[in-house]
Amino acid sequence: MSLEFNTAFDGRADEPLPIAPDVLRVTANNPGPFTFHGTNSYIVGRNTLAVIDPGPNDPAHLQALLAAINGRPVSHIFVSHTHRDHSPLTKAIVAETGATVYAQGPHRAARPLRDGESNPFAESSDYDFAPDQTLADDELVQGDGFAIRAIHTPGHCANHCAFALEGTGLLFSADHVMAFATTVVAPPDGAMSDFMRSLDRLLERDDTLYLPGHGGNVENPLRFVRGLKAHRKMRERAILERFSAGDRTIAEVVAAIYRDIDPRLHGAARLSVYAHVEDLVARGVLQAEPFPALDARYWTT
Repeated sequence: MSLEFNTAFDGRADEPLPIAPDVLRVTANNPGPFTFHGTNSYIVGRNTLAVIDPGPNDPAHLQALLAAINGRPVSHIFVSHTHRDHSPLTKAIVAETGATVYAQGPHRAARPLRDGESNPFAESSDYDFAPDQTLADDELVQGDGFAIRAIHTPGHCANHCAFALEGTGLLFSADHVMAFATTVVAPPDGAMSDFMRSLDRLLERDDTLYLPGHGGNVENPLRFVRGLKAHRKMRERAILERFSAGDRTIAEVVAAIYRDIDPRLHGAARLSVYAHVEDLVARGVLQAEPFPALDARYWTT
């Protein structure tokens, strides 16, 4: 199944845009190769509100959110995961509103660091974040005129959650599924095996529209998720073909199969290949010397 990205985006930084009944999107002014136009924060409800993903620690974004809230009470803050473009503004919103913070948990990696390994996303991770309430998978949280269900979707980050707005068909998919690009899956924060299982989890649902953490809406989301799965499987086959043809390092594979992408994304491409390779080694399809690492040598079994 083909995967078609949509790079169209409606809206400007820090201006509230109605997306659905009782749902506003406010996009932070933090554009970049990974954040696209910026991080999307969402305001849900009519009288008493919920905020989903407050965003980066940006005073202008705080003022934009408060203007969109327009003096209404905020009872809930939901945080999808603890990268610094999503969670740090939580403290400031709590200080202004007194809302209760809900998330899967504090920041954590998908696995421990190996000897001599560093975490390439350490500076991008919000280690200061802690929710007031931890969310179990499939837990339903009731608000004033809305109910939000937590769907654990690790892969991009070990504590990643999507949030379903019950009875609407809307899913706030954060960084797990985005319309403009594939998700960065980078060990040790993320894991490809977790990411693929989380895609399967979404395919078990019947949501009709995804509202992601970056970029515009994901239309026909189940078709798009099937396309994401097919894309990852295709990438896995391409990686295996390169190792079968004699490549021995991740750098060689990236040079061959990512030669046409923006050079600013080559680092992310290496980490994406690394995530695939870790999974392939765990499944016994590849061997690694001395162990799976960005600079290890690999060969097919």
